[in-house]
This record gives sequence, C-alpha cells and structure tokens, in this order.
Amino acid sequence: MLSASVTNDTAFHPSTFILLGIPGMQDQHMWAAIPFCSMYILALIGNGTIIYIIMTDRTLHEPMYLFLCLLSITDLILCSTTLPKMLTIFWLRSHIISYHGCLTQMFFVHTASGTESAVLLAMAFDHYVAICRPLHYTSVLNAAVIGKMGLACVVRALLFVFPFVILIECLPFCGHHIIPHTYCEHMGIAKLACASIKPNTIYGLTVALSVTGMDVVLIATSYGLILQAVLHLPTKDAQSRAFSTCGAHICVILIFYVPAFFSFFTHCFGHQVPPHVHIVLANLYLLVPPVLNPLVYGINTKQIRLRIFGFFMGRR
Repeated sequence: MLSASVTNDTAFHPSTFILLGIPGMQDQHMWAAIPFCSMYILALIGNGTIIYIIMTDRTLHEPMYLFLCLLSITDLILCSTTLPKMLTIFWLRSHIISYHGCLTQMFFVHTASGTESAVLLAMAFDHYVAICRPLHYTSVLNAAVIGKMGLACVVRALLFVFPFVILIECLPFCGHHIIPHTYCEHMGIAKLACASIKPNTIYGLTVALSVTGMDVVLIATSYGLILQAVLHLPTKDAQSRAFSTCGAHICVILIFYVPAFFSFFTHCFGHQVPPHVHIVLANLYLLVPPVLNPLVYGINTKQIRLRIFGFFMGRR
C-alpha cells in the first residue's frame, strides 16, 4: 500500500504527502503519461523557440513581442512545475512528495497562474493602445513602462500567493497524507486538514473573483473597445488584419481562463463532478496553454512565423 511507505506521524504538519495521481485511473497511468509527455515536449520546444527568437532578434524588441516572451517564460514555469513530478508518478510510481516540496510546488503553480493572467491583461492593453490609440503607442508603451508592467505582473502574483502558504502552514493535518491529485495546489492540500478551512475557501474565492475575475472583466472591456474601433476602420483589409491579431489573443484567453475557473469552482462547489474528470482538466489547464500559445502566435503573427521558419531551416 502507498500509505505504508509514509512515516506514520500525526504531527501538526506531516513530513510527506502522497500524490495519488488520477483517481480511478491508476491502471491507465502508464498510457496516460504518453500524451502528457508529448505535450510537455511540445511546450518546451515551442516556448523555448519563441523566447530564443525574441531575445536574439532586436527587431522584435517591441511591446507585443516582449509580452509574448514573458508569456512563454511563464508557460515554461507553469508546466515544468508540475509535469516532471506527474510523469514520475505515472511511470516510476514515485507518489511521495515532501511537505515543503509540496508547498513549493503549490507556490510556483499559483504564482505562474497569477502572472499569466496579468500578462494576458497586459497584452490586451497593448492591443487596445495599438488599435484605438495608434498615434500614442510608442509614448504610452515605452521600454520603461513595459519593464514596470512586467515587474508588476510578477509582484502582484507573489503578493496574492504568499497568503496561500501562510494559510496552509496554520492548518493541522492529523496524519492525513493522501492528495487525490497529480500535483499540489491550495484547496487540494487544505481539504486534508482536520480543522475548518473556511478562511482558505474565502480567500481563494476572493482571489479568484476579485483578482482573476477583474482581469477577465478588464480584458473583455479592452476587446469591446477594440471591436468598436475595428468596425470603424476604413478598409476591409485593415479590419481583417486587426481581427487576425486580436483573434489569436482571444483564443489564448479562452484556453487559459475556461479550464482555470472550472478547476477552481469544482474544488469549491463541484461535488458531483467525477474526480478523474476534474483532475484531468486541472492538468490540461496547466499544459494546454503552454502547448497552444506558441502555435497560435506562430501561425497568426507574420514576423514570428517567418523567424520560426528560418530558425528551423537554419537561416538567419
């Protein structure tokens, strides 16, 4: 049994946790790992290529591409925080993770998620200024402003994630070790506690609705104003180019936010959702955006597409 390999302590904090994997699908772990591993490799190659091209080509040191570079870095952190451990669970049956290792993984998962949400908002603002205020674009989004916006994306995420760690540290676990998940996240750990987790639930809901929810509202507002401006462009060709640019961003937004909110609200309210469905979607939420973001931007952004083609063809 898995529990037999864990220290039998009933301390305030356990020394280790057991990550169960996908509940009810343990017999399929070996095969389930193959598509996850393939997607992880694609995410590494795609985002690594995007970062390399933007960092080495000075002509791409513009706001849109710098935000895309930050998005790719965040995506690499997001999937690399969880996928390696998940693959060891599936292939090596290495289910044990230390208490502090679990909190560290939780911290990076939520920090990367929060940063990605902020970066998507920054990219929406970039598109708004480019389309609705084109004459002010270079003055509004200069190098200093971009640097401050990037720093603010990370700092905001850190400020809202640190309380997650503090709330978990305050909970007693009374010997409960088994997390029915493939990675450590806030509510998954909190549910093991033998005390009230109402503060955890309230704070989690507050962050989800007031911070991430506000990001969604502001992004939707930006694209509403963009749509209004695009419809007043003088030519169909200009409208088509604007829709193409914004269409790629909207796809990325939907890919990220829909499974993110589903995963969170399932933890809080979705008691009728089968555990294996929730866990699979929670994993896809951390993996699908890093896989698709480079593809979406590579296909829809001419400058990136040409440089990716040249990169793989060995051209400068």
